[in-house]
Amino acid sequence: MAGTATPAASSWHGNVPKPNPRPDHAELRVSNQDREQVVDHVKAAYAEGRLDRFEFDDRLERAMTARVHGDLTPIMDELYGAHPAGPGSYPPVMSRVATGRHLDGRADTGGERVGAAAAHLLPLTGLLAIGPLIMLLTAGRTSPYVRKHAVEALNFQLTMLGATILLTITFVGVVLTPLLWIGGLVLSVVGGLAALGEGNFRYPFTLRLVK
Repeated sequence: MAGTATPAASSWHGNVPKPNPRPDHAELRVSNQDREQVVDHVKAAYAEGRLDRFEFDDRLERAMTARVHGDLTPIMDELYGAHPAGPGSYPPVMSRVATGRHLDGRADTGGERVGAAAAHLLPLTGLLAIGPLIMLLTAGRTSPYVRKHAVEALNFQLTMLGATILLTITFVGVVLTPLLWIGGLVLSVVGGLAALGEGNFRYPFTLRLVK
């Protein structure tokens, strides 16, 4: 159901390459900002009625799990039609008022902030890595803000579990494990408060296995 649109005069301000990118460009890794910009275009197309729910979910999932530029370009082609290589432009994404989202991935509603905070605080209930994973697979599918915090919390909990397994091998490690988890609980609370305040938070000493 994805329709085509005539490119506007102003360029789409993103780092996603024009269609038919050079092979070396297509293989470059994308940043979170690149993904979020394409997500904004997908949400705008859905709000305009150019995508049905299935198409929206499919393109949103592909955009949020993209690893290289070559993964993002086909999504933009499907939204606006294929463009020849070389100079060109996509229509600018709709404003925050129209899409209901900040273009820089910040939370636009209190619900998003609560969801992001829950990703940090659910481990305090004993859910550990399961809590952030639940938020990632539910609210994180449609909110870049929740996804950002859920991924960070999930990576931290996985790191904590791995460190606990390694520490229990030695007697000294067994003694240090309770201190490790006390520190982890404090950091989870700090992360939750940061998410409620619409801020960014990165856990120290964390292996970021999930992107």
